[in-house]
Amino acid sequence: MKFVDAHGHLSFPAYDESRQEVVGRAKASGVSFVVAVGTQSETSLKAVEFAKANPGWAYATVGMHPAHVVPCGHLDKNELLENSKNFEFSKNGENFDTQYYLELLKNPEVVAVGECGLDYYRISEDGQKIKDAQKDIFLRQMELSKKSGKTLMIHCRSAAEDFLEIVSSNKNMLLSDNPGIMHFYTDSTAVASKLLDLGFYFTFGGVITFSRDYDDLVRLIPRDRILTETDCPYVAPAPHRGKINEPSFIPFILKKLAEIRGVEEEFFSEEVIKNFRRVFRID
Repeated sequence: MKFVDAHGHLSFPAYDESRQEVVGRAKASGVSFVVAVGTQSETSLKAVEFAKANPGWAYATVGMHPAHVVPCGHLDKNELLENSKNFEFSKNGENFDTQYYLELLKNPEVVAVGECGLDYYRISEDGQKIKDAQKDIFLRQMELSKKSGKTLMIHCRSAAEDFLEIVSSNKNMLLSDNPGIMHFYTDSTAVASKLLDLGFYFTFGGVITFSRDYDDLVRLIPRDRILTETDCPYVAPAPHRGKINEPSFIPFILKKLAEIRGVEEEFFSEEVIKNFRRVFRID
């Protein structure tokens, strides 16, 4: 069988000492395509560089994660080293440079805008200024998606209602055939149904192998809207929990998806690859 990893961070410093070995294991496991996801200016550039170094196998997204819009009090050690040129930006919030991302989007290896969206998980109820800033930057990235013709890679955590309101009120800014991919969606099936009506795709990762909380969502999403992801280096699937995640673990995720949906793994693998090619416009 062949597999795809639609959302991972192989360009992060977490892999600086092992990147080629990780790539080799992924290919040996049958992973046909991976997408390296950017989260701000520096990691977006590194995602493009990783894709260029692995032509025809790796692709990239470029954009700004909502946690980097303004200070959130959280700095991910997997993402940035302290000597990174953008360490201070990431700690204090990074200004969104539209022209910078437009230039990166010209690279043929770039297949999506993001990781972008809303994340209210680490902000207080009275953090309206932060929420407003996240909404503004998300709208600007929706504009980039429309202008470039490349789908959105969405991060939405503890903000599903506001996210749904934004995309519903700005349908003209969404691509009509493949508006976006809901990465690691954790909110209600009711909101998910409305996002499906708008044309969104959904990724599933390692958490489904050790938690039953997502079974109803897995069954809800039509087979032509499902993608597999690792979100590596995070959330490794069983039986590798606690390890640094990597694309070679995708078969465990595909196996569990097929099990939950009651279909043959090989059949489901083929469907996921078709979905991957369609949403990212890869021939």
